[in-house]
Amino acid sequence: MRMFAALLLSPLLAGICLGQNTMIDFEDNTLPGPGTAYYGQDNAGGFTSRGAFFNNSYTDFGGGFFAWEGFAYSNVVDTTTAGFTNQFAAYHLPTGGGDASSNYAIASNFNYAGSTVVPGFARITLAPGTSPVSVRLTNTTYTALSMLQGDSFAKRFGGDTGNEPDFLLLVIQGRDAANNLTGTIPFYLADYRFSDNSLDYIISQWTTVDLSGLGAGTSALTFELTSSDVGPFGMNTPAYFAMDNLVVAVPEPGTMALVGSAALGLIGWYGRRRWWYRATLFGGPSAKLT
Repeated sequence: MRMFAALLLSPLLAGICLGQNTMIDFEDNTLPGPGTAYYGQDNAGGFTSRGAFFNNSYTDFGGGFFAWEGFAYSNVVDTTTAGFTNQFAAYHLPTGGGDASSNYAIASNFNYAGSTVVPGFARITLAPGTSPVSVRLTNTTYTALSMLQGDSFAKRFGGDTGNEPDFLLLVIQGRDAANNLTGTIPFYLADYRFSDNSLDYIISQWTTVDLSGLGAGTSALTFELTSSDVGPFGMNTPAYFAMDNLVVAVPEPGTMALVGSAALGLIGWYGRRRWWYRATLFGGPSAKLT
């Protein structure tokens, strides 16, 4: 009986697994105009998009000098200006901007403590009951042009010969409600480790990363950036990446109740059928099924 009911319920259970998806596209966040970004200037500690919370921290030193980390959202479209002043632009060639929409997120995620790699500050807390499915990622213009050209802090990837095995690796970490690690997804934002230099690359387009391999119970995402270019204070490569269209699975309301009712109905139906067959085959009283 249990096997029979399970077979009949399997399509419904599959529906629970599939559920619905929500795309976090940052279009529900407003900006004062084109070419602008929000990076925590109000000291709110972060912002929300489509139910997910993106943290940040901001310090104003005065005179136009400030520091921030965590997540920002932006609509900047500059893919050509090198340097720190262009830290809020996604490197999406040729036009820049978000993935099929204006707004997108920038993460500043320096994650070294002395010479030790630690989880970066940037963190996404997902809406209750949701789980990550996929995300679109690319470099920032600041980081990409630093790797392509070098700057006053960081080397040009590949070196003068182009043969040096440089890389920039982003590791996406799933976390449960107790902040325990549920799984990791590696994604190379740049990779020059190939013996054939023609295969070397720096990500310059919005690229899909599958997050479905993160473990059950994932309720938050943290990030770790590592580079081949490391100095006395940690990574020399600018510790940034750009994000858009984070897809999360959302359970359908009432699905569990529906499946529970279906299960009870199937068990009751099976029980009545079983009683009818036994009564008929073994000469018992007849029964009319309703």
